[in-house]
Amino acid sequence: MGPQKQNRYVAVVDDDDLMRTAMQGLLKSVGLTARAYASGEEFLDSGHQYQTSCLISDIRMPGMSGLDLQARLNAERCRIPTIFITAHGDEEMRLQAMRAGAVEFLPKPFDDDLLLESVRAALER
Repeated sequence: MGPQKQNRYVAVVDDDDLMRTAMQGLLKSVGLTARAYASGEEFLDSGHQYQTSCLISDIRMPGMSGLDLQARLNAERCRIPTIFITAHGDEEMRLQAMRAGAVEFLPKPFDDDLLLESVRAALER
């Protein structure tokens, strides 16, 4: 990784505290810097989207959904490789996410190794 990648990190957006903490811990365990946000709004308000090299987002959250967050980022020309996780996904939702540029769409509960593999693929884009 070049020096410009040093301050970049993986953002985790999920309204579930336990899920956020678990994903942050998992990412840290393999040497990745991760920051967690309880909502899409919180992530956008942080102003950190331009330092984010990969976004892991739940789809269904109170307020802004993961798909809404993706649409907002795309509208701001801030294209972050995004991995969606959801307990309530369907094929139509998956296609919508992938068409808008998602790199992966994982049903909960997901395999940790699969998530990490997806993150690595996203970071190499």
